[in-house]
Amino acid sequence: MAEGYDPRRSKVSDDTMAIFLTQPITGDLTEVPGIGPKTVEKLAHCESPEDCITNTYQLFGKYLMLKGPGEGSENQVSTMVHAEKFWQWLKNRGISSHRSAIVKAIAEKSSAFFPAIYDANEYASDDEED
Repeated sequence: MAEGYDPRRSKVSDDTMAIFLTQPITGDLTEVPGIGPKTVEKLAHCESPEDCITNTYQLFGKYLMLKGPGEGSENQVSTMVHAEKFWQWLKNRGISSHRSAIVKAIAEKSSAFFPAIYDANEYASDDEED
């Protein structure tokens, strides 16, 4: 299996995702599907205070920052590149499990505020796998 973001690897139930997508954000990182106490510790541990993620708002901010820059004169990247950049950022922060769940949750919630920031249709369905 190739490494990287794949929404099909998210093990979050449809019910859990629906609750997250419809509830207001509180700031508690554990409200994001896939984030538990160990992930909270890893996000908060950093060398520079500006890089520390201690609440959900900061995590959304980091996700949004990774939307650009694009190639050449482009000021933004595609949905797939954006999701991959966030997945890789989580990996580099030491997050070793549930990365795809976290990316999917943040991306789908963000798309409610910023239509077209994430398009799930760009990923093949389970029926289209090789």
